[in-house]
Amino acid sequence: MELWPGVWPVLLLLFLLLLFLLPTLWFCSPSAKYFFKMAFYNVWILFLAVLAIPVCAVRGRNVENMKILRLMLLHIKYLYGIRVEVRGAHHFPPSQPYVVVSNHQSSLDLLGMMEVLPGRCVPIAKRELLWAGSAGLACWLAGVIFIDRKRTGDAISVMSEVAQTLLTQDVRVWVFPEGTRNHNGSMLPFKRGAFHLAVQAQSCPPIKTSIARRSVASLRGDVRYGCCPQCPQKG
Repeated sequence: MELWPGVWPVLLLLFLLLLFLLPTLWFCSPSAKYFFKMAFYNVWILFLAVLAIPVCAVRGRNVENMKILRLMLLHIKYLYGIRVEVRGAHHFPPSQPYVVVSNHQSSLDLLGMMEVLPGRCVPIAKRELLWAGSAGLACWLAGVIFIDRKRTGDAISVMSEVAQTLLTQDVRVWVFPEGTRNHNGSMLPFKRGAFHLAVQAQSCPPIKTSIARRSVASLRGDVRYGCCPQCPQKG
């Protein structure tokens, strides 16, 4: 107990050093600034998810809850000074089920996806996201479809169920066929799940979207989202 009086000056010194260090890193290190911005981005999404959960819980697990998540996330682009430009949104059919195929660069893709997300459309996500605290629960309540990429048999079974859901419940599905994030701007080989899904559902054509960004390192600049016409499929 006698050590406690000597601990407080040390804690005070550490706090003052932190107050000095953080602004210095912010103004002098672009990497540190990017890290701080991404940290706030992730924490803010977790906080928004906490607010969304009680509202979404009224309906239970329902694809209509995705409208609530979209409404709560649209403002984030203004916090970072990001301009989102959407081209070709008219290619999304207003009333039929379909599969949206999109490339995936980072967690920031969420901002572009929310900007253009059609009604009654839910993404397919890796199962690990389900355990991401409040964000995972909010996604589950919004009808996000989780698959275990390590268990091929389970993933195929889930895809078969999704194909039936597309046809019977007028749902659209958003798929990242690269299977993982790709930061270098090129395209990774596509996984076949999205196209198998479209073929199984038959009347659900895939629609390709693409993401292009500038000034990503500073979390500022433009995000361009392009939506292409439907791809006819036979199977």
